[in-house]
Amino acid sequence: MESTVKALLTAGKGILAADESSPTIAKRFTDIDLASTEESRRAYRELLFTTRELNEFISGTILFDETIRQSLRDGVSMPEALAKQGIIPGIKVDKGTVALVNFAGEKVTQGLDGLRERLAEYRELGARFTKWRAVITIGEHIPTRTCLEANAGSLAMFAALSQEAGLVPMVEPEVLMDGNHTIAQCEEVTAATLEAVFSALLEHRVLFEQILLKTGMVLSGKECSEQAEVAEVARATIRCLRRVVPAAVPGIVFLSGGQSDEEASQRLNAICSVSDLPWMLSFSFGRALQAPALKVWKGAPDNVAAAQRALHHRAKCNSFAVQGKYSSQMETAGT
Repeated sequence: MESTVKALLTAGKGILAADESSPTIAKRFTDIDLASTEESRRAYRELLFTTRELNEFISGTILFDETIRQSLRDGVSMPEALAKQGIIPGIKVDKGTVALVNFAGEKVTQGLDGLRERLAEYRELGARFTKWRAVITIGEHIPTRTCLEANAGSLAMFAALSQEAGLVPMVEPEVLMDGNHTIAQCEEVTAATLEAVFSALLEHRVLFEQILLKTGMVLSGKECSEQAEVAEVARATIRCLRRVVPAAVPGIVFLSGGQSDEEASQRLNAICSVSDLPWMLSFSFGRALQAPALKVWKGAPDNVAAAQRALHHRAKCNSFAVQGKYSSQMETAGT
């Protein structure tokens, strides 16, 4: 597991999140007027995973249950195709969120039932790391302590079971951007969330040295009238992480969480420009990596090469951001 962590945190590389559930990817396909079928989803993931030289900027890819069982047109399994490129296959193992009973507006993630057996199967299928996502909403009188502790407990159990199976757990407590909260409120909730998570991880005897934390940047809510500037986002995010994330954690990867492609890269660049941190910083983006490629592809075979160039460019931009070398000129120059 330590070698997997080290490889995932290769300097200048990040993680491609391609683990959208079937309902989620159906919504993305609707935007390009494409029906979501098993074959269209397979073709799209093949487009992503066979992008030439993607391994220059991507160290790992998170798959969905359907995808890890699929193959390229030539019969090579999706995990094997990634591994041949030097990209480590991972797998989303949670089964989505449900309403937290008696707590309006709050959710808890399900999927612990049968997880031990599923983890063993995923390892056989080629996965080397796992991911479990919890969602925390900021609103009037929420999140509650009950919600934070319920999600933290599930994340900790998932992480312990993953390590038992020899798989590196990526622990993802996402504080959602939805709402009109200020950046200060987001920082407060993010700190409380991470405190609950690491307390639960410690209680479940999870080895911090063999996990990755996937978390959101500290941002103003989407509907907030005052949107924090890039520099303020970087300061608040780093301050929050320094206060609550143990130094034993080897790496933190940021999710894009609904930010635009360029916004995510700009903020990532500012955060990763900070020196003297105890952890490696990187990214694990879904939409902020895939959106341009999906828009270009539109389900047409003739558009595959152009879509792959769009993905490659987006991955390169974020690779530069991880190194604190990104600039907006990269977008117009296409370099």
